[in-house]
Amino acid sequence: MTRTTREDLALKLTVVLSKAQAAIEAHAAAHTASHGLTLAEFAVLEALYHKGDLLLGELQRKIVVSTGGITYLVDRLERKGLVRRLECPTDRRARYASLTAAGSALIERIFPEHTAWLEHAVSGLTQAEQRTAIALLRTLGQHAETMGAGAEATAGAR
Repeated sequence: MTRTTREDLALKLTVVLSKAQAAIEAHAAAHTASHGLTLAEFAVLEALYHKGDLLLGELQRKIVVSTGGITYLVDRLERKGLVRRLECPTDRRARYASLTAAGSALIERIFPEHTAWLEHAVSGLTQAEQRTAIALLRTLGQHAETMGAGAEATAGAR
């Protein structure tokens, strides 16, 4: 019988998490693609739909993309007529992203479909198991954040 080391277990957990996330993301991406959007474009529309107009920096942090990434996404969505930039009345350098009427109508129509796709993707767990997974993954993520990116593991730390 082979004994699993802490390192083996950590690696296995990381691989399983990564595969599960990729599989769920594939469901979400299939849905957004059916509406001519990438997942990142959908994330912009969804954030603006639920939060209202946002400064580009706020939007960038909310959907976790780079500064260049948010500019690219807003440019694409502007070309599609779904988002517009608005000047900030208090800071000439800052710009808001805002949904157009077409963008608002689109996200209002497809958001309920999207949540149904996600519900289907995670339906391999009961609702109780989903709640447990949320709690465990939140704890795991918060712990990893406190460690800092690139923090070296010390032998025998646990």
